[in-house]
Amino acid sequence: WVMTRPISTDLVSEHNRQQEAALTADYDALAAKLARREVDIEQLTQAATSFAVALPSWGVGTGGTRFARFPGPGEPRTIFEKLDDCAVIQQLSQATPTVSLHIPWDRPTDPAELKGFAHDRGLAFDAMNSNTFQDQADQAQSYKYGSLTHTSEAVREQAIKHNIEVIELGKALGSKALTVWVGDGSNFPGQQHFRNSFSHYLDSAKTIYGALPKDWNMLLEHKMFEPAFYSTVIQDWGSSYLAAKETGERCLSLVDLGHHAPNVNIEMIVARLAQFGKLGGFHFNDSKYGDDDLDSGSIDPYQLFLVFLELVDFKTAEPSFTPFYMLDQSHNVTDPVESLMYSAAEVQRAFIKASLVDRSRLAQYQADNDPLMAQATLKAAFNLDVEPILQMARHRTGGAIDPIATYRKSGYRGIVTKQRPASGGSGSGIV
Repeated sequence: WVMTRPISTDLVSEHNRQQEAALTADYDALAAKLARREVDIEQLTQAATSFAVALPSWGVGTGGTRFARFPGPGEPRTIFEKLDDCAVIQQLSQATPTVSLHIPWDRPTDPAELKGFAHDRGLAFDAMNSNTFQDQADQAQSYKYGSLTHTSEAVREQAIKHNIEVIELGKALGSKALTVWVGDGSNFPGQQHFRNSFSHYLDSAKTIYGALPKDWNMLLEHKMFEPAFYSTVIQDWGSSYLAAKETGERCLSLVDLGHHAPNVNIEMIVARLAQFGKLGGFHFNDSKYGDDDLDSGSIDPYQLFLVFLELVDFKTAEPSFTPFYMLDQSHNVTDPVESLMYSAAEVQRAFIKASLVDRSRLAQYQADNDPLMAQATLKAAFNLDVEPILQMARHRTGGAIDPIATYRKSGYRGIVTKQRPASGGSGSGIV
């Protein structure tokens, strides 16, 4: 078996060769600096090599807003073309070995063919995502007023059936989780009975959970608002936790960085859910105002670091803790392949910096009620430039020292633009 490499390995090697001397010098300098702190750089490099975050299949296409969408050149038209783009990201970044599918957007006619196609490109499948926030051409009932929480039993049954079908497809593809996000809610006071709608959600979730394989997890994703603007059934981590707790042991909460009210302490939410065994996954992105789905680390990299501070801390205490990590972003003005490579590195960077925190010293400052030095301990790790570690991890595993520069040198976007006809002008709505 020979893996299909979308970018010439000779080009990657040549690009790396030009930067090897500089990388070695930077890496050795950082190693010496870390050694003075009694930190072994090789352990951190190994941790970076082992770190992985899933790609969203929909993320390799151009995103949009409620007002318009402006298609980009060479956009993937099929799930196979999406996987080709994901293979580029994994080849160069070496941090994104799995892809999360969205059904029915990515439904294959032959799951075995799709699984083989992915395997040939060094990819596997992460959590499956169901879609009951849009009406499809072949469905009998509309989700305009809800899906799993709809007042109509027929609509709820249709939504439940769809989720179970997604599970069955995921089993054929080798996935191990189902992510459920619903836009169910209301836009006006009095429109929806709060307790009844939540009860409908619990009943629907339990039915779906009953179809879950024994080695699978069910991930419940909450979101404060949009598309509903007065109330959302699963609007916050409390609602998600309650639903997961009621549904079953392998039903867990999934946290998306952009799905909270402004200025919410997300890292504390992460700690609370982890402490009670209900943190199942994380969707990484960044935001300024709401669910902006901007590139991870582009707005508030310190918050991303603080989230990983909690994730690393809990992983140390509970080695069996293995949450599902995924990038969930919308790329409206950038090349999606570039944004996803950059974001994967930013998430990886936050993980390494969080791993650098002197935990024993931090614990002592916390015990002594010394807030200034406790914060300074965090900043000592956050302010350190760990780029040489990320570069060396990529280089050693066959990736690119500089993924974006290598990608641009390859001319991949221009090549696929010729192979994939333009999808047309601006369209309305979120994609």
